[in-house]
Amino acid sequence: MTSVTGAMADQCGGASWYGPGFHGKKTASGERFNENAMTAAHKTLPLGSVVKVTDQRTGKSIKVTINDRGPFAKGRIIDLSKAAAAKLGTKSSGVGKVCVAKL
Repeated sequence: MTSVTGAMADQCGGASWYGPGFHGKKTASGERFNENAMTAAHKTLPLGSVVKVTDQRTGKSIKVTINDRGPFAKGRIIDLSKAAAAKLGTKSSGVGKVCVAKL
């Protein structure tokens, strides 16, 4: 579900995480992916954007910087780094339902 009002309304949908196979590889922003940094991939937000990601189940929120493009799996709106997923509490399950708001 995505609603649009103003610059960017909250986007809600699936979140996943990526890390081990991508650590050290170049991201869409040109920087090297660090699975231990608070970063994420998003399909359309400008690279360098800071967003708040909130777990819909627990209400817990984190801030991440968008430095890559993705996810490419149906129903997912953001791919978190391993560290971001761990801090949000979705790492062990691999996926979660979140809302993303640009800060």
